[in-house]
Amino acid sequence: MTGLSAARELREDHELLVSATREAGAVALGYFNGSVESWEKKPDDPVSEADLEIDRLLKERLLGARPGYGWLSEETEDDSSRLERQRTWVVDPIDGTRGFLAGKAEFAVCAALVENGVPTAAVVFNPATDEFFDATAGGGARLNDVAIKVGDCANLEDARLLSTEKTHRKLGEWSAEGKAVKRSYFNSIAYRIALVAANKYDAAISIHYLNDWDLAAADLIVREAGGVATDHAGNEFRYNGKTTRQLCMIVANSNLQPPLVDFVGFARANW
Repeated sequence: MTGLSAARELREDHELLVSATREAGAVALGYFNGSVESWEKKPDDPVSEADLEIDRLLKERLLGARPGYGWLSEETEDDSSRLERQRTWVVDPIDGTRGFLAGKAEFAVCAALVENGVPTAAVVFNPATDEFFDATAGGGARLNDVAIKVGDCANLEDARLLSTEKTHRKLGEWSAEGKAVKRSYFNSIAYRIALVAANKYDAAISIHYLNDWDLAAADLIVREAGGVATDHAGNEFRYNGKTTRQLCMIVANSNLQPPLVDFVGFARANW
């Protein structure tokens, strides 16, 4: 495939992704503003009829248009045939279902195209706040069609951090500088990462296991915005492998990423 045809295919895949995710966001917003039935897949792991309807919609739109691609979604039973595909759609129909069900405007529809383990096109859409983040590999990242870039905060004590309260307390144990960090939290992992990409926050961390669908779309968005997204050891993520699990998450600018990697190592050893 020539460079020109590859660029055209990526552009067309991105356009498909944008269109399908906007449609899915409208469905999510309808449920968010109305009523929705929900239940637990397992203890403390809620799912709703909105998750399942959006999953079906995105699969129909994305895989229907690209039947040769693989499919990986939180709400679809995994099919190992995706491992044989060069390109795979990686989807979280509603990232932040718990917040969504609680009526909090901090959820997102997330979808990415992953090629050979790396995201090449991505969308994170919070329809309740009308924030539409998107990116393509080498094409930059945008919020509502306006280019975005991560901040340049160089000191942890000045940083605006997205993390849980428990993790923040552990950060204070790690260092006095860490104790001074200003903390906020949103339920959706992808939404947190996208907010870092847009310089609304400086960093987001998690010391817990995550999944490909939590990270893939937002990963590309923050990297195209000039940020860094790594695991606990400072390694970039790879997606669509035999396991969908990822160890920890550090998302920040290049100044803040090294000390946060050090902290996550401390937290994992001293939790």
